Amino acid sequence: MALKEKFSTDDWTAVLQAPMLVGLAVTAADPGGLIGAVQESAAVASSVQQAEAGTIGAEIAEAYKTSEGRHAATDGVKPLVKGKKPAEISDAAIARVGEIVGMFDRTAPESASEFRTFLMDIATRVAEAAKEGGFLGFGGEPVSEPESKALDALRAKFQPQA
Repeated sequence: MALKEKFSTDDWTAVLQAPMLVGLAVTAADPGGLIGAVQESAAVASSVQQAEAGTIGAEIAEAYKTSEGRHAATDGVKPLVKGKKPAEISDAAIARVGEIVGMFDRTAPESASEFRTFLMDIATRVAEAAKEGGFLGFGGEPVSEPESKALDALRAKFQPQA
């Protein structure tokens, strides 16, 4: 049985949104301009595409291959950004992904650790995708302090609930 079958349609849609939300949480924590945003978005896409067969990441990647799956993922993210400043977007994305992880825990506890690891790997790759604070690719730091704080906030949300 595919893991997707354990979830209601709405809950599966939320699972599809989670990779984009962790990427958004890190990107919005320290917006680095157009090039940085493209590099960080590419990090989300490549992380999902490179998911190992038989994992939750692979199921999400398979869903993203359809327009229905892509729309389900992006349509739920849009309301989180509308009319908000970057820091507010980051906070909203972190809160929402925390809710999704909690729902995942209740629905598929046997795969929850794998899901958390998958999402944290994406967030880390996004944070490392573009140097922050440099000029034309020179200087800067691999992970800025605001990105580090976003990663810490995500780790806190990913702690299993007792």
